[in-house]
Amino acid sequence: MSETIDAFLKENRTFPPPTEFAKQAWVNNDDPYKRAEDNYEKFWEGFASELHWFKKWSKALEWKPPHAKWFVGGKLNISYNCLDRHLSAHKNKAALIWEGEPGETRTLTYYDLYREVNKFANVLKKFGVKRGDRVSIYLPMIPELPIAMLACTRIGATHSVVFSAFSAQALRDRNQDSQAKVLITADGYYRSGNVEKLKERADLALKESPSVKQVVIVKRMGNAVTMESGRDHWWHELMQEADDYCKPEEMDSEDPLYILYTSGSTGKPKGVLHTTGGYLTGVYATNKWVFDIKDNDTYWCTADIGWVTGHSYIVYGPLANGATSLMYEGSPDYPQKDRFWAIIEKHNVNIFYTAPTAIRTFMKWGAQWPEKRDMSSLRLLGSVGEPINPEAWIWYHETIGKGRCPVVDTWWQTETGSILITPLPGHTILKPGSATKPFPGIAAMVVDEHGKEVPPGTGGYLVITKPWPSMLRTIYGDPDRYVKQYWNKFGGKFYFTGDGAKRDKDGYFWLLGRIDDVINVSGHRISTMEVESALVEHDAVAEAAVVGKNHEIKGQAIVAFVTLGDGYKPSDQLKEGLREKVKEVIGPIAKPDAIIFSDDLPKTRSGKIMRRILQDLAEGRPVGDTTTLRDPGVVERIKQQL
Repeated sequence: MSETIDAFLKENRTFPPPTEFAKQAWVNNDDPYKRAEDNYEKFWEGFASELHWFKKWSKALEWKPPHAKWFVGGKLNISYNCLDRHLSAHKNKAALIWEGEPGETRTLTYYDLYREVNKFANVLKKFGVKRGDRVSIYLPMIPELPIAMLACTRIGATHSVVFSAFSAQALRDRNQDSQAKVLITADGYYRSGNVEKLKERADLALKESPSVKQVVIVKRMGNAVTMESGRDHWWHELMQEADDYCKPEEMDSEDPLYILYTSGSTGKPKGVLHTTGGYLTGVYATNKWVFDIKDNDTYWCTADIGWVTGHSYIVYGPLANGATSLMYEGSPDYPQKDRFWAIIEKHNVNIFYTAPTAIRTFMKWGAQWPEKRDMSSLRLLGSVGEPINPEAWIWYHETIGKGRCPVVDTWWQTETGSILITPLPGHTILKPGSATKPFPGIAAMVVDEHGKEVPPGTGGYLVITKPWPSMLRTIYGDPDRYVKQYWNKFGGKFYFTGDGAKRDKDGYFWLLGRIDDVINVSGHRISTMEVESALVEHDAVAEAAVVGKNHEIKGQAIVAFVTLGDGYKPSDQLKEGLREKVKEVIGPIAKPDAIIFSDDLPKTRSGKIMRRILQDLAEGRPVGDTTTLRDPGVVERIKQQL
């Protein structure tokens, strides 16, 4: 087997920062990169010192691979940094703007949010929650979710947010692993015009969650729910009785902040543990510089807070910066396919951060939807979640940004806590499809199987070579798994990301997707992302997902699942045209052996394509759990095409 990944895609278009944007940007020259290179510990201390500390740290970094401690001996509180310290200057500024799917809105100023967080912190204390206890939060995208998170940080409890679309079994597993003492949930929420009955799912999980002694329920819908006496309590009733001040706990920089479970396709979920001082420093710094956040900006990250993107870039990063963060409860196509653009118009959104899967869906729906809305307030666009193919990047830049908004294509993970590879929009010359360069203070490399750096243009393993403040500290309750999963591959020298990448002659990084998503065709290791990108370049294709299927001669054959844009119909002629497109862009080695047309792809509610399910379909295996899919019926529809 080849020790590197064959990288084929070529992209030569470049986009310098707009002159006016660069003039006012936080970063518009090389100075931060030089400072970070000269002394990266001191560089990170600069950002940490912009936060409020009850007691300053004695040492920036203690590094005993693979274990890091940042800002050793420092004492701080996250809720104090996100709320209290802004009250003198921003008491009446909007901290959160919330829009429900039916269209109602709520705006919480920094003082409103401060008061609600203090009250709910006292509710948790009343239930005996203390420093170090775990609290499960199973809430939809409503303001009570960030309020509950910040209330946990105020008293030093460790929160575990569980994505509201996850099943009862997923919640049960997370409750059991974290030994959560309290569960916070809601009666239900809206999704695509339907009512999701959340408390019913929570009740199923609670049958096998013996550690949970108290349950708090937010009344979002008003639908009937079962209330167990002595255990279940209404949020609004508890809040009426709660005092409106709770003294913030002085937390050690390395005290646990939250556990966030990443669900693998096999094995039990991994509880990624982030701590307090380093994590806050990382998300504060990146939110400020990557999004060039300014005092009068309205910033919208479309992720769900159930994922790390929501933790870092809806709640902690924006609020630590004193920004206005928008959150939306529902679906992007309800009641119509212009809902996101309507929200941007309505709230004068300046910064918009979404996922490539969403962008490709918007492309499929057509430019007529965004063109109905006035989005002239936008000044910056962002992308997160997976590599963005150049065609989607260009569409996003031209159709949504009208050619005037820089696009920050960001690479990071649940485990990294904050963005690691990214443009700085006032300084970086952009290349469509490239996450560009590591954030100042981050050291990344592309290596072969033996840990040796590969030449420019060659695909390999993406590794991080120095510790960074927001890095995960362990897998909760499983320190051996932490070492084995992230550090053993290269003998403890590097953090192994699990992603493939290449680096071009200018030092720009191009992500090639998960190493698991590499197909071995006749000895060539081909990234699925590159084949998908080539397919999407064809005018007829809205979205594509590629998997490998066992082949007795080639090792693996390429199977492409393709969704067509409006006005195109499946045909053998089109299949041949798509194969020729891949041949033209990559070469004959990457031509798909099979092309299956489908009206949609199996996706989670967050828009992530479930390639594991496509792999099962391609190989003719029984398909595993589909409960977290946005549209479980898509699996049967694809089966009929096979």
